[in-house]
Amino acid sequence: MKKVIKNYITKIENSKVYEVANISPLSKADYLSKELANSIYLKREDLQPTHSFKIRGAYNKISQLSASQKKLGVIAASAGNHAQGVALACKKLNIKCNIVMPVTAPENKLNSVKRLGAKITLHGENLAEALVKADEISKKYNYTFVHPFDDPYTIAGQGTIGKENLQDDIKYDAIFVPVGGGGLLAGISAWI
Repeated sequence: MKKVIKNYITKIENSKVYEVANISPLSKADYLSKELANSIYLKREDLQPTHSFKIRGAYNKISQLSASQKKLGVIAASAGNHAQGVALACKKLNIKCNIVMPVTAPENKLNSVKRLGAKITLHGENLAEALVKADEISKKYNYTFVHPFDDPYTIAGQGTIGKENLQDDIKYDAIFVPVGGGGLLAGISAWI
Protein backbone atom coordinates (compact mmCIF):
# COMPACT_ATOMS: atom_id res chain seq x y z
CA MET A 1 0.00 0.00 0.00
CA LYS A 2 2.86 2.41 0.79
CA LYS A 3 4.22 1.91 -2.74
CA VAL A 4 0.82 2.78 -4.26
CA ILE A 5 0.55 5.95 -2.17
CA LYS A 6 4.14 6.95 -2.98
CA ASN A 7 3.32 6.48 -6.68
CA TYR A 8 0.32 8.82 -6.30
CA ILE A 9 2.41 11.37 -4.39
CA THR A 10 4.90 11.43 -7.28
CA LYS A 11 2.07 11.79 -9.82
CA ILE A 12 0.54 14.65 -7.80
CA GLU A 13 3.91 16.42 -7.52
CA ASN A 14 4.41 16.11 -11.30
CA SER A 15 0.86 17.07 -12.19
CA LYS A 16 0.45 19.59 -14.99
CA VAL A 17 -2.85 21.01 -13.76
CA TYR A 18 -1.57 24.54 -13.32
CA GLU A 19 -1.33 24.95 -17.08
CA VAL A 20 -5.14 25.42 -16.93
CA ALA A 21 -6.26 25.37 -13.29
CA ASN A 22 -5.85 27.95 -10.56
CA ILE A 23 -4.69 27.46 -7.01
CA SER A 24 -8.12 27.90 -5.52
CA PRO A 25 -8.48 29.83 -2.28
CA LEU A 26 -9.86 28.62 1.00
CA SER A 27 -12.68 30.85 2.19
CA LYS A 28 -13.80 30.90 5.78
CA ALA A 29 -17.48 30.08 6.06
CA ASP A 30 -18.30 32.65 8.75
CA TYR A 31 -21.92 31.70 9.41
CA LEU A 32 -21.23 27.96 9.45
CA SER A 33 -18.16 28.50 11.65
CA LYS A 34 -20.27 30.43 14.14
CA GLU A 35 -23.06 27.83 14.08
CA LEU A 36 -20.61 24.98 14.70
CA ALA A 37 -18.32 26.90 17.08
CA ASN A 38 -15.34 26.04 14.91
CA SER A 39 -13.38 27.43 11.98
CA ILE A 40 -14.84 26.00 8.78
CA TYR A 41 -13.12 26.64 5.44
CA LEU A 42 -14.38 25.85 1.96
CA LYS A 43 -12.05 25.12 -0.98
CA ARG A 44 -13.32 27.36 -3.79
CA GLU A 45 -13.13 25.02 -6.79
CA ASP A 46 -16.10 26.89 -8.24
CA LEU A 47 -13.54 29.55 -9.22
CA GLN A 48 -11.83 27.22 -11.73
CA PRO A 49 -12.24 28.06 -15.44
CA THR A 50 -14.90 25.33 -15.72
CA HIS A 51 -16.34 26.04 -12.22
CA SER A 52 -15.38 22.57 -11.01
CA PHE A 53 -12.39 20.57 -9.75
CA LYS A 54 -12.86 18.19 -12.69
CA ILE A 55 -10.55 20.27 -14.92
CA ARG A 56 -7.63 19.17 -12.74
CA GLY A 57 -8.01 15.45 -13.38
CA ALA A 58 -9.06 15.76 -17.01
CA TYR A 59 -6.14 18.01 -17.94
CA ASN A 60 -3.59 15.99 -16.01
CA LYS A 61 -4.70 12.77 -17.74
CA ILE A 62 -4.84 14.25 -21.24
CA SER A 63 -1.53 16.12 -20.91
CA GLN A 64 0.20 12.78 -20.14
CA LEU A 65 -0.86 11.16 -23.43
CA SER A 66 1.71 10.23 -26.05
CA ALA A 67 1.87 12.16 -29.32
CA SER A 68 0.18 9.28 -31.17
CA GLN A 69 -2.63 9.12 -28.60
CA LYS A 70 -3.15 12.86 -28.86
CA LYS A 71 -3.28 12.61 -32.66
CA LEU A 72 -6.00 9.95 -32.54
CA GLY A 73 -8.12 11.95 -30.08
CA VAL A 74 -9.92 11.29 -26.84
CA ILE A 75 -13.38 10.35 -25.69
CA ALA A 76 -15.11 10.76 -22.35
CA ALA A 77 -18.52 10.28 -20.81
CA SER A 78 -20.07 12.83 -18.49
CA ALA A 79 -23.25 14.65 -17.62
CA GLY A 80 -21.40 17.94 -17.28
CA ASN A 81 -18.38 18.88 -15.17
CA HIS A 82 -15.97 16.22 -16.44
CA ALA A 83 -17.19 16.94 -19.98
CA GLN A 84 -16.25 20.60 -19.60
CA GLY A 85 -12.86 19.68 -18.14
CA VAL A 86 -12.06 17.31 -21.01
CA ALA A 87 -13.30 19.80 -23.61
CA LEU A 88 -11.18 22.63 -22.17
CA ALA A 89 -8.10 20.39 -21.90
CA CYS A 90 -8.50 19.26 -25.50
CA LYS A 91 -8.99 22.83 -26.70
CA LYS A 92 -5.83 23.95 -24.90
CA LEU A 93 -3.81 20.98 -26.21
CA ASN A 94 -5.38 21.06 -29.72
CA ILE A 95 -6.75 17.51 -29.51
CA LYS A 96 -10.03 16.38 -31.05
CA CYS A 97 -12.49 15.03 -28.55
CA ASN A 98 -15.89 13.45 -28.37
CA ILE A 99 -17.95 13.60 -25.20
CA VAL A 100 -20.78 11.13 -24.72
CA MET A 101 -23.43 12.82 -22.62
CA PRO A 102 -26.76 11.38 -21.47
CA VAL A 103 -29.85 12.89 -23.05
CA THR A 104 -30.72 14.16 -19.56
CA ALA A 105 -27.58 16.34 -19.37
CA PRO A 106 -28.36 19.96 -18.44
CA GLU A 107 -28.59 22.34 -21.37
CA ASN A 108 -26.07 24.78 -19.85
CA LYS A 109 -23.48 21.96 -19.63
CA LEU A 110 -24.17 20.92 -23.23
CA ASN A 111 -23.77 24.52 -24.41
CA SER A 112 -20.54 24.96 -22.48
CA VAL A 113 -19.03 21.79 -23.96
CA LYS A 114 -20.06 22.90 -27.46
CA ARG A 115 -18.50 26.35 -26.93
CA LEU A 116 -15.24 24.64 -26.00
CA GLY A 117 -15.25 22.86 -29.37
CA ALA A 118 -15.94 19.26 -28.37
CA LYS A 119 -18.13 16.93 -30.40
CA ILE A 120 -21.10 15.73 -28.34
CA THR A 121 -22.75 12.36 -28.75
CA LEU A 122 -26.02 12.16 -26.84
CA HIS A 123 -26.73 8.65 -25.59
CA GLY A 124 -28.57 7.03 -22.72
CA GLU A 125 -30.61 8.22 -19.81
CA ASN A 126 -27.73 8.34 -17.32
CA LEU A 127 -23.95 8.34 -16.92
CA ALA A 128 -23.72 4.54 -16.76
CA GLU A 129 -25.28 4.22 -20.23
CA ALA A 130 -23.09 7.04 -21.57
CA LEU A 131 -19.97 5.29 -20.20
CA VAL A 132 -20.85 2.08 -22.06
CA LYS A 133 -21.34 4.00 -25.32
CA ALA A 134 -18.08 5.92 -24.86
CA ASP A 135 -16.24 2.63 -24.34
CA GLU A 136 -17.75 1.26 -27.59
CA ILE A 137 -16.73 4.35 -29.57
CA SER A 138 -13.28 4.31 -27.98
CA LYS A 139 -12.65 0.76 -29.15
CA LYS A 140 -14.08 1.39 -32.63
CA TYR A 141 -11.95 4.49 -33.37
CA ASN A 142 -8.98 3.81 -31.07
CA TYR A 143 -9.62 6.98 -29.04
CA THR A 144 -8.10 7.28 -25.57
CA PHE A 145 -10.84 7.01 -23.00
CA VAL A 146 -10.61 9.67 -20.27
CA HIS A 147 -12.44 8.23 -17.29
CA PRO A 148 -14.10 10.77 -14.96
CA PHE A 149 -12.64 9.29 -11.77
CA ASP A 150 -11.10 5.81 -12.17
CA ASP A 151 -7.67 6.65 -13.59
CA PRO A 152 -4.34 7.27 -11.80
CA TYR A 153 -3.64 10.55 -13.64
CA THR A 154 -7.19 11.81 -13.08
CA ILE A 155 -6.88 10.97 -9.39
CA ALA A 156 -3.46 12.65 -9.18
CA GLY A 157 -4.74 15.81 -10.85
CA GLN A 158 -7.54 16.02 -8.33
CA GLY A 159 -5.05 15.24 -5.56
CA THR A 160 -3.44 18.63 -6.13
CA ILE A 161 -6.30 20.02 -4.03
CA GLY A 162 -4.93 18.16 -1.01
CA LYS A 163 -1.46 19.49 -1.72
CA GLU A 164 -2.80 23.05 -1.85
CA ASN A 165 -4.71 22.60 1.40
CA LEU A 166 -1.57 21.58 3.27
CA GLN A 167 0.37 24.54 1.85
CA ASP A 168 -1.99 26.93 3.62
CA ASP A 169 -1.08 27.92 7.16
CA ILE A 170 -4.12 26.28 8.73
CA LYS A 171 -4.15 23.49 11.32
CA TYR A 172 -6.88 21.02 10.39
CA ASP A 173 -8.78 18.77 12.75
CA ALA A 174 -10.59 17.16 9.82
CA ILE A 175 -10.92 17.49 6.05
CA PHE A 176 -14.25 16.56 4.51
CA VAL A 177 -14.34 15.53 0.86
CA PRO A 178 -17.51 14.91 -1.16
CA VAL A 179 -17.72 11.52 -2.82
CA GLY A 180 -19.29 10.64 -6.14
CA GLY A 181 -17.07 8.26 -8.07
CA GLY A 182 -14.24 8.56 -5.55
CA GLY A 183 -11.45 10.11 -7.65
CA LEU A 184 -11.39 13.37 -5.70
CA LEU A 185 -11.38 11.54 -2.37
CA ALA A 186 -8.63 9.14 -3.53
CA GLY A 187 -6.38 11.95 -4.73
CA ILE A 188 -6.79 14.17 -1.68
CA SER A 189 -6.44 11.20 0.69
CA ALA A 190 -3.24 10.02 -0.99
CA TRP A 191 -1.62 13.41 -0.47
CA ILE A 192 -2.94 14.04 3.05
